[in-house]
Amino acid sequence: MAHHFKEEDIDEFRECFYLFAREGVINKLDELSVIMRSLGMSPTITELKKYFSENNGKLHFPEFLKVMHNHCRVEKLPNEILAAFKANDRQHVGTIHSKHLKHLLQGWGEHLNSKEVEQIFREANVHPNGKVNYDEFVKIACAPIPDYY
Repeated sequence: MAHHFKEEDIDEFRECFYLFAREGVINKLDELSVIMRSLGMSPTITELKKYFSENNGKLHFPEFLKVMHNHCRVEKLPNEILAAFKANDRQHVGTIHSKHLKHLLQGWGEHLNSKEVEQIFREANVHPNGKVNYDEFVKIACAPIPDYY
């Protein structure tokens, strides 16, 4: 499974895995859930149970890498967000008004505050009273955070 990830990703997975699985094995759903969520994944309870049943209730690091690979293929967050925008785009124009986007960011999910929304808008070059191409916005908002160290 190591050939499916970049070396930096494997190092991050390993560090997180052994931070929570001090004995070198995960044998509880909540441990796997915490590790995967710490790595930016959002597995459901059903998915977690499936991963455990496929591995006889225990995950060592190599099995964990396989789980991460399988889950990365299943969980495509940018595609899910884009699909939600498209589903609400009744005119099929590919844009959303920035005021409406701000309302969505402040009212759904993590409930961002005004300063956080303004920072995202600056980074995505969104004008306060303009239209936002949601395809471009999703690409920018879901881009990985640069690793400067």
